[in-house]
Amino acid sequence: MHILPANILLPRLPAGKLTAWASIACDQYTSDPGYWDRFEAFVGDDPSTLRLMLPEARLSSAGELVPAIHATMEKYLSDGVFEEYENCGVYVERTTSEGKIRRGLVAAVDLEEYDYSAGSRSAIRATERTVAERIPPRLAVRRGSPIEMPHVMILINDPGDTVLGGFAGRKPDAYSFPLYGRGGYLRGSFVSASEIRAADSALEALAKPGEPLLAVGDGNHSLATAKAAWEELKASGESERHPFARYALCEIVNIYDASLEFEPIYRLVKTDRPEELLDAFRKFASVPGELPGQSFTAVSGKGERVISSRSARFSLPVTTLQTFLDGEGKRFVSDTDYIHGEDELRSLASREGYLGFLFRGMEKGDLFSSVGRDGCLPRKTFSMGHADDKRYYMECRRI
Repeated sequence: MHILPANILLPRLPAGKLTAWASIACDQYTSDPGYWDRFEAFVGDDPSTLRLMLPEARLSSAGELVPAIHATMEKYLSDGVFEEYENCGVYVERTTSEGKIRRGLVAAVDLEEYDYSAGSRSAIRATERTVAERIPPRLAVRRGSPIEMPHVMILINDPGDTVLGGFAGRKPDAYSFPLYGRGGYLRGSFVSASEIRAADSALEALAKPGEPLLAVGDGNHSLATAKAAWEELKASGESERHPFARYALCEIVNIYDASLEFEPIYRLVKTDRPEELLDAFRKFASVPGELPGQSFTAVSGKGERVISSRSARFSLPVTTLQTFLDGEGKRFVSDTDYIHGEDELRSLASREGYLGFLFRGMEKGDLFSSVGRDGCLPRKTFSMGHADDKRYYMECRRI
């Protein structure tokens, strides 16, 4: 099985306390530490997942915070904060900041089926390249943790909605409450082991040669950390003592869910040699390939220029551009930034010494075939919504 039931831990708290319990994912608001201060004040002394994780905005305090996180996990377990629901999953409906409903299934995946390396052919794959340097701080939390909380969202390629469609319309018998800030609303319904097995069979029927069956959309570095911790246990001979560490809890979401909007992330580069940069990129992009041609618009204070090719070597324009910038383009570029929105890119690129690139964004139907053909996509290939709409920690699991 690729989707498995798990023993789910949920807090024994009244609905009015759940808003303080559920914290947004640790990798959000990294440039706004004030957000975490405000949430800290809101939580007060109430039980909260804020006490069970390390916000990336506070990585500099990891040395003192990690032991406190582990101690709080043990305290919540011993004090009876959790109720354990065995051999099940949770069907989730999340009302986003824009009022849309995102549907998902919280269940376990097998880390033996996950490989985040660039050339992976595993059933579960990363969509973007994993930055190895981001794993150690998270691994410090994972080591010695008796429980885990997922903010990982894994995508499935299901245009007919055969895997999750049957869960819609359920009574939220697990929880129902508003999320903190502009997070929207969260409802959860219990799903039986037999229903998860049926969903897994429907997923199996969607398999396509060369393509991943499940693709990590959000939280890849957290899943990579769980994988690294499991590999450590195997290497030390301790894996048999911790069999549950082989699995990771996540939320399965259909890429065709109406709430998911893929937005391109454009490139802005700082360069004092724009003409040489454009000439080099024009030559790079024009090398013949087996795929349809691509087009790019270079934007600067001096105007716009179009660079196009009759064929391409990579499935997505962003892969073509980023491959160039990571290689030959380094000779001409002193800094690269990742920009949402055409208007913002045009404004920033109008400054002296800057050059922006616009290109066609990735469509939903491109993701699985592109990962299957090209491997992991470049960092910042696409955006899956605003920060407020990222996953909040709610469910936990013993590991």
